[in-house]
Amino acid sequence: MLKNYLKIAFRNITRHKAYNAINISGLAVGMAASILILLWVQHERSYDRFHKNAGQIYRIVVDASGYKAAVNCAGMPAGLQAEMPQVKNYVRLSHQDTHLFEAGDNKFEEKRIFYADPAFLEVFSFPLLKGDPKSALQRIDGVLLTENMAKKYFGEKEAVGQTLKQDNGKTLTVTGVLANVPANSHLQFDFILPIAANTGNAEDLKTNTWRNFNFYSYIQLDKSFVPTEAALAKFNKQMNEIFRQHAVMGMKAEFRLQPITDIHLHSNFQVDLPGHGNIQYVHIFFIVAIVILIVACINFMNLATARSARRAKEVGLRKAIGAVRVQLIRQFMAESLLISFFSLMVAIVMVWCTLPLFNFLAEKNLSLQLLDIKLVLTLLGIALATGVVSGSYPALFLSGFQPVKVLKGNLTSSGGNLFFRNGLVVTQFVVSIVLLIGTVVVYQQLQYIKSRNMGFEKENLLYMPMNGAVAGRSELLGSALKQNALTADYTITSELPINLTTGSLNVQWEGRDPESQVVIPSMDVDEHFFDVFHMQILNGRGFSTAYRADSSSFVVNEKAVQVMGMTVDNAVGKSLYFDGVKGMIIGVVKDFNFKPIQQSIEPLVLCPNRWGGFAVIRAKSGTTEATIKALEKISRELNPAYPFTYNFLDQDLANLYQGEQQMGNIFNLFAVLAVFISCLGLYGLSAFLAQQRAREIGIRKVMGASASNIVYLLSTGFTRLILIAIVIAIPLALLAIDRWLENFAYHIEVNWLIFILGPLAALMIAWLTVSYESLKAAFTNPIKSLKAE
Repeated sequence: MLKNYLKIAFRNITRHKAYNAINISGLAVGMAASILILLWVQHERSYDRFHKNAGQIYRIVVDASGYKAAVNCAGMPAGLQAEMPQVKNYVRLSHQDTHLFEAGDNKFEEKRIFYADPAFLEVFSFPLLKGDPKSALQRIDGVLLTENMAKKYFGEKEAVGQTLKQDNGKTLTVTGVLANVPANSHLQFDFILPIAANTGNAEDLKTNTWRNFNFYSYIQLDKSFVPTEAALAKFNKQMNEIFRQHAVMGMKAEFRLQPITDIHLHSNFQVDLPGHGNIQYVHIFFIVAIVILIVACINFMNLATARSARRAKEVGLRKAIGAVRVQLIRQFMAESLLISFFSLMVAIVMVWCTLPLFNFLAEKNLSLQLLDIKLVLTLLGIALATGVVSGSYPALFLSGFQPVKVLKGNLTSSGGNLFFRNGLVVTQFVVSIVLLIGTVVVYQQLQYIKSRNMGFEKENLLYMPMNGAVAGRSELLGSALKQNALTADYTITSELPINLTTGSLNVQWEGRDPESQVVIPSMDVDEHFFDVFHMQILNGRGFSTAYRADSSSFVVNEKAVQVMGMTVDNAVGKSLYFDGVKGMIIGVVKDFNFKPIQQSIEPLVLCPNRWGGFAVIRAKSGTTEATIKALEKISRELNPAYPFTYNFLDQDLANLYQGEQQMGNIFNLFAVLAVFISCLGLYGLSAFLAQQRAREIGIRKVMGASASNIVYLLSTGFTRLILIAIVIAIPLALLAIDRWLENFAYHIEVNWLIFILGPLAALMIAWLTVSYESLKAAFTNPIKSLKAE
C-alpha cells in the first residue's frame, strides 16, 4: 500500500513540474535557512563540552560590590582543595598580552599565551600529541606549543626538545606539542607556559595571597558531587566562608561556581577573557529558524490550496469509486512527505553552496558533516516534521471535498477554510514585518555604536605597544616622538581607554562610609593624554611635569566624583588614597566610555604614568601612511630586536562589537529570506483566489469592468490581511526591540517612523506580488472563464 501511495505521489509530482518546482524551492529555501541557523546555534551551545570531565569543571567568579569579574586570587583554589574534599584538582591561568618568541630566523610577537598550573593537562582535555603530560609543565623553562605553532617555528622538524627564545632573553625548551585548540573552546591559546615562570605575579604565587585578583581559576570536583541547585548553593556558601577566613579584613566579595559549559554564553563580567557569545542571540536565532520553517510550511499550504480546484475532480472520482477519506489523507501526506524529502536534498545543496558566505557573515568556520549520525537524524527529522506540518492542512482540505458537488463543478470553500488560509497569510507577514523592523533597528544601533560620541575623538588614533628596549622608558620614546612633526602629538598610557580591566578596592576619601566598598577602575596617563584624546577637563587641570607633586596626584571622572559624594566644583583639592598612594585630586575630566557601551560609565581614577605601556599618536588628517612610516622608523631605531607592530584605536573599538555586527549580518540575511518565502505564499493564495473567482471576473468584464477595477477587487482582500498583520506585528516588534536594547547601557531612541516604513515596505512588496496574478486575471479573455456556464 505504501509503495502504491509513493508511486502515485511521484507520478503527480513529475506531472506538474512547474508547480512542484515552486513548492520544492520554497520549502528548500526555508529548510536551508533553518539548517544554517541550527548549525550556528549548535556550534554556540557546544563550547567546552569536548572536555572529558566537562560536567565536573567549574570556574570561580566573583562579585565585589557590583564589580563582577572572572578572576580570582592566587590562594583560593589551593585553599579550597585543602579544606573541601569535593575539590579534586585545580588550575590557575594567567593571560598574557604579548611575548616575543624566536627560533632561528623565525621571530614573531604572539598574543595567545597562558601561564598555567601543572594540572592543566589533567583538568582540561586538550590532546598532547607529543611529550609527557605528567612532566610537560613541571620545568620552569618549559613551554607547550600547539601544532600550528610547532610548524610555524620549526617547520617539519621534531619540535619537542627544541629551544625558543622569549623576549630576546630567556631560553625555553619545548616540552610538548598540543593539538590545535578547537574553535568551540573559550580558552584560545597557542602557548602554555608554567605558572611558576610568571614573574609578573611572582609575589602573589609565592605567598598564595588572598588579596589580588589576577588569575582565572578552575576547579575539578569529584565525580561523587551531584551539581544540584542546593548542592551548588551549599558549596558557594562554604567557599565564601573560607575566603572570609583568609581575606584582608573588611574585603567584601561573593564567589560562586560557574560551570565551564556555561562560560561562553552566560558570562557578563567586567574582567574576563575575550570572545564570549550571548545566550540571548542563540534564543533569538533558534526562534527565527523555527519561524522561517513554519513560514515555508505555510507557503506550501497556500500553494497546495491554490491548486485545489485542479485536483478536485481527482478527489471526486476517487471517492466515487470507493476511496475513503483516510486513504486520500494518506495519499496527500505521501506527496507532501516526498516533496519535503526532495526539498531536503535541494536544501543540503543550498547549504553546501551558501555556507562559505554564511561563515563570512557570522565569522565562523561551520561545516556540514553528513557523516555525523546526529546531524543526519536531525535533518531527517526536519524533513519529516516539515512534510507533516505542511501537508496536514492540504490533505484534510482536499480529502474533504464532496464528490457530488465536485463532479458537478460546484466547488466552493467554506468560511472556516477561508479564515484558516487568511490566517496563514497574516502569520507569514507578521513574521516578515517583525523581521523587517528588527533589521532596521539592529542596523541603526550598530551605526549608533560606530558614531556615538564616547567622550573622546577616536578617529586618527594609532598606537604602538612599548616592549623590549622601550619598555618602561617613556622619556626615551617620548623624546624621539617629539622630534618628528608627524608623531609629535603623542601620549603614553598604561592601558588603552576602550576596555579597561584594572581596578582597585583599596580606595579611601574624606567622608567615606567605612562599611561601604567600591571597586574603581584606573589607568595611568601622562601629561599629554587629555590633549591627544581631545578630552574635556571640567575643573582643575591634567598632569604636568612642571609640578613635582603631580607624581602622587589624581584626575577623576564625573562618575567618581558622584560616587565619592563630591561635586565637580569642590572635588579639586580633596585628598584621595588610591591603591597605596596618598595624594590630591587635581582635576575632573568629563565622563568618557572606557568600556563597551553595553556597560554604563563607571567611576575612574587616572594616575600619573610611571612605566609606559602604549604610545598613542594622533595622526594629522591625510598623513596616516606617512605617520606609520615615521613611527616604524623610530621603533626600528630604538627597539630593533622587536618587530614593529601598530593598530588603530577605532578598529579595536569596532572589534568589541563583533557579536552585534554578526547578529546584524545574519538578521539581514534571514529577514530577506522570510519576506521572499512569504511572497511565494502570497502568490499561491492570489493564484487560488483568481482561479476561484474566474467566472465572477469574467461576468464583471462582460458587464464593463476595467482592468483597474479587477486589480482593485483582487487586491483589496490582501491589503486587509496585510493591515491586520501590521497591527499584530508592531507591538510584537516593539517588545522584541526593547528586550534587545536592554543589553546596551547606551542605545538609540526607537523612532516611530520605523514602525511606518517597515510595514509600508511589506505592503508594497505584497502589492507587487499580488499584482501579477491580478493583472493576469484582469487581461484574461472572459469567454474562457464563462465557457463552463
